[in-house]
Order: sequence, then C-alpha cells, then structure tokens
Amino acid sequence: MSPRTNTSAAAGTWRLGDLTVNRVGFGAMRLTGTEPFDRGVPRDRDRSIGVLRRAVELGVNHLDTAAYYFSATRSANELINRALAPYPEDLVIATKVWPSRDPSGAWWWAAPEQLRGQVEENLRQLGRDHLDVVNLRVPPSRRTGSIGEHFGALAALRDAGLIRHLGLSHVTSEQLAEARAIAPVVCVQNPYGIGASHEDRAVLERCGELALAFVPFFAIAGPGREAGPVAGEGDAVRAVARAHGVSVAQVRLAWTLQQGPHVLAIPGTGDPDHLAQNMAAGALRLSDAEMARLTSVRSADA
Repeated sequence: MSPRTNTSAAAGTWRLGDLTVNRVGFGAMRLTGTEPFDRGVPRDRDRSIGVLRRAVELGVNHLDTAAYYFSATRSANELINRALAPYPEDLVIATKVWPSRDPSGAWWWAAPEQLRGQVEENLRQLGRDHLDVVNLRVPPSRRTGSIGEHFGALAALRDAGLIRHLGLSHVTSEQLAEARAIAPVVCVQNPYGIGASHEDRAVLERCGELALAFVPFFAIAGPGREAGPVAGEGDAVRAVARAHGVSVAQVRLAWTLQQGPHVLAIPGTGDPDHLAQNMAAGALRLSDAEMARLTSVRSADA
C-alpha cells in the first residue's frame, strides 16, 4: 500500500477506551454488493479490496463491520482480512453481534448463550485473536426492553479476553444506563443525521456528557437507510452544498461531525471516488448559520 496521506485526520481524533481513532472512519456494509445484503449482485472483489486499502492510505484507522455483512459471494469481514492483514498496529476494527443471517440470507437473533459463537465467527473471518470493539446491536423489537442479559454475556466474553471494548447499537438512553451498570461502554452506534428526532439527539448529547463516542449510521442515507439516499434532497442541504462547491453527502457528513467532538463518522462506499469525497468531508467547516439552517430541517425534508 502507498504511504498514508492522513485525509481522515482532518476532523481530529477521539478515543474508544484506550484506542485513539480518527473521527472519519469507514463502514464496510456496502463493500459486498450493489445493495447491502443483496444475494445476486456482488461487487467486484478487487475493487472492494482496493477501496479498503485506499481508505487506510487516506488515514482511516476505524473500520465498522459485521459477520452478517455478506452477499452471494462476498463477505465484508473476509474482504477486510484479504485487503489489510497483517493489520496496521493502529487499526481499530469494530463489529456487531446479536443479529445474524443463515447461509440462505435469512435473519435470526441470537440468544445470550449464542453470542460467543457470533464473536468467534467474527474472529475467524477477520483472522484475529481478539476483537477491538464489539457492539451489541439491539433489535427493533427490544427498543424499550431490557438488554441486560445479552450485554452481560458480552461482558463475560470481554473478561475472557475475546473482546477488548464493548459498545451498543440502536439503543435508548435508558438502555445505555442499564449497560453501563454492567460493564464499561466506549461507544454508541445509532442512526443519526440531518432531520434526526429529539429522541435521537438526546442519546447523542448523553454520550457527550459521558465522554463516550457517538457513531452515527445512515448519516448520508438518512431516511433511505440501507437502500441509500432518497431521490432528491432538501432545499437547505442542496443550497449549502452549492455554496461550498461540494456534494450533498459531504454536507451531511460535515454537519454530523460538527455535532460534537465525540461524534465519529463511518461512511461506507464501494466507489473510490465517493471514498475520497467522504474523507474530504472531515475538513469541511459549516458556518453557525448553515448549521442552524440544517438543524432545523424536518425529517420529511432531510
């Protein structure tokens, strides 16, 4: 690989426990197929490997992945292993457990005693002897319930040395408090971007108070979620993009990063040009007036 250019460092750094990462990272979900979880249209393998290597060259040292990121012939974890092993010493790989997919692609959710198998699956695919960060990804059906039994099972795996740090994904403030009473939490991954709800913002602000990393997903896609950005953009987002001569995706990332120094970004792409744009968004600074205008955008207009 070529020497690093540290584009990812333009937005500064944050700590995941004792691990320091650049605030602009990379999400692996879109490496496996033209649509996430699609079984029929895998991305070109060499192109995906090239995107991963280029991301690291641009200074990315925080990768987000999961064993359930796979298409018919591609696995995100195995692409990461092929592209980057032996891994750079400063590279932090975060993964997620609780949801899973069988070989046919059908989804299922693990019982607490099945989490060890999911952790070991990530270890095998990534070729690691421990995982840097494991996020407990809470299912939609448990958004208001207890996560203590599952998080406790992960805490035991951390104590056993399989996991270095624990995080949470798709949680409420109450679930964050429940988990922190069981074991230390270093990050929270929740959907967040322009048009986010007051509830979503409350979790972001709570993470800031606790000095925990807040790692938003769908910051670019917004309400389009896994399918990608919706057709058309709100007038406010387009206007700010035109004023800076950048893409709407870069504006969305810049706005998200300016929510606080504890906010990280994990934009994902299988396109080298989009990768370069995403990394450059870390250096984009929006004015207070632009930030206020975008913050006032309603979810339906985002």
